[in-house]
Amino acid sequence: MPSHRMPSEADIISTVEFNHTGELLATGDKGGRVVIFQREPESKNAPHSQGEYDVYSTFQSHEPEFDYLKSLEIEEKINKIKWLPQHNAAHSLLSTNDKTIKLWKITERDKRPEGYNLKDEEGKLKDLSTVTSLQVPVLKPMDLMVEVSPRRVFANGHTYHINSISVNSDCETYMSADDLRINLWHLAVTDRSFNIVDIKPANMEDLTEVITASEFHPHHCNLFVYSSSKGSLRLCDMRAAALCDKHSKLFEEPEDPSNRSFFSEIISSVSDVKFSHSGRYMLTRDYLTVKVWDLNMEARPIETYQVHDYLRSKLCSLYENDCIFDKFECAWNGSDSVIMTGAYNNFFRMFDRNTKRDVTLEASRESSKPRAVLKPRRVCVGGKRRRDDISVDSLDFTKKILHTAWHPAENIIAIAATNNLYIFQDKVNSEMH
Repeated sequence: MPSHRMPSEADIISTVEFNHTGELLATGDKGGRVVIFQREPESKNAPHSQGEYDVYSTFQSHEPEFDYLKSLEIEEKINKIKWLPQHNAAHSLLSTNDKTIKLWKITERDKRPEGYNLKDEEGKLKDLSTVTSLQVPVLKPMDLMVEVSPRRVFANGHTYHINSISVNSDCETYMSADDLRINLWHLAVTDRSFNIVDIKPANMEDLTEVITASEFHPHHCNLFVYSSSKGSLRLCDMRAAALCDKHSKLFEEPEDPSNRSFFSEIISSVSDVKFSHSGRYMLTRDYLTVKVWDLNMEARPIETYQVHDYLRSKLCSLYENDCIFDKFECAWNGSDSVIMTGAYNNFFRMFDRNTKRDVTLEASRESSKPRAVLKPRRVCVGGKRRRDDISVDSLDFTKKILHTAWHPAENIIAIAATNNLYIFQDKVNSEMH
């Protein structure tokens, strides 16, 4: 559902997240807004057609603030959104900017009470002397209203910028991570959090790495992982100690000395980590690759996939234009058999773990037309070029797909391309075969 106007900075999508059923999809943007899309039910006329996603609710989650003590402007940009498991008719989500996490409740109203004894139709109090009989108010149908209300504000927990939030499988707690610390919160308590990881050195000149992402295990509420700018993953067990600075497992791939360069450390920084739905594997993204790790094997990843290896020779210019610091996310499909991540030129990549096939697809106006089939794209490096191939020198590095999400059960993917949200359905997996 691309928009057709020039993107302003505020419209740039900064996070995308399906809820646990996949019926709702939330996006956050740099302007501090959250837009929720709802999947329409299948129509009776065309029972086999999948429901489209339409705008369900839009609200302003965060406003720009100013920290007067540090003379710092705090951006309203939404860094992450996480849905809470649904326990009743209402939906709940957490949204965060750099400093403040908020819990929002989304409810529906399609009936309104009428026939009050003490109020008239406009809601004004009646003259009591005119009330001569009692009536029972009744609920009358009305147009559906979606109401979004702030339930909690979790502030003052972070000195540095929050890069990730993750809801625990116990459905009572969640964690938030910034560059140097990870905090554990109870969803009902806003004025207190527990620090569970602190990698801040006594002297900041000794700082060698920062936390880049973190996530709770999907089934074991005591386990979580966090990734670092040095390319390592640390699995922590909250049963072992209250402060998890001493990790239980360290996942790190030894560096190949033949590939060592000035950019080695920058491109090895992990920009995203995601547990598989099964909880057995972890998926990580660095600048050039996605890797799959087995929780039982720390020495090296069990699978490594090249996202855009043709950029290895271009790292110098990517460093100069700051693209080398772009933080790409990664996603599993519902069965953990296919993984997806973004690239440049509005391309995104898919890797089938079983067949070892991979494909490059493009999010564009043409491919978003109804019933359009996504055509695989190829990037060529010099030499002979096939028709439709794209030269590595003509890639547009301003068009980057950093944020992607996969429906938890079906082949539906959401791709954020700058200010456009693309939703591709159903035939995605058949592209791989």
